[in-house]
Formats: sequence, C-alpha cells, structure tokens
Amino acid sequence: MIELVIKNYLDGHLSVPSFLERPQKSPESFVLFEKTSSAKNNYLPSSTFAFQSYAPSMYEAAVLNEAVKETVEGMIELDEISKIKLNSDYNYTDTTTKEYRYQAVFDMNHY
Repeated sequence: MIELVIKNYLDGHLSVPSFLERPQKSPESFVLFEKTSSAKNNYLPSSTFAFQSYAPSMYEAAVLNEAVKETVEGMIELDEISKIKLNSDYNYTDTTTKEYRYQAVFDMNHY
C-alpha cells in the first residue's frame, strides 16, 4: 500500500512525526497526509496526496512545509514511485481551530 511506503519514508526523513489520521493527542508539530484521489492508466496507478504541515506558528508551519516538499520530492529514489509532481502548496491555516498549517499537494505515479 503506497500510504505505508510514504509514511515510512516521511518518518525516516523528517524531524516531526507523520500520521494518516489525526491523533487524539497531537504533538506540537506534525505532518498529516491523505490520498485525495487516485486513477489508473495502462495498469499504472497514480494518486494525489495532500500533506498538511502543522506547527505552533505560521513561520514554523511554512518552514515545515518546505521540509515536507523537499522530503516528498526525495521519494523519487524509491522503487515504488516513478513520478512526483508538486501540484500546489499554500497557507491552509484552520480558522476554526486557529491552528497554523500549510498544505502541499503532490501528484504521484507509483507501483
């Protein structure tokens, strides 16, 4: 499952933990990611993933977002991933909970 490949890579390369779902007790800084869509063309799967970088300040969330983008792009070294493209990234602060976060969206081809 590609989500486990991504999680293992993030956990081995980032200084903060990553999660597929929000933990009940969130650490001060962390990355939450999810598959937002997937497709298959000529039997080759592709997916779009959203990576949300949470931190105590807007600046720290932006810095974490840059680290996440660099780390995700580094996944191209994995055999399971054949293409990575940054779709977009932006400030995604949650105005309801007042939590600072950035979101980076990537399109990936994988096996």
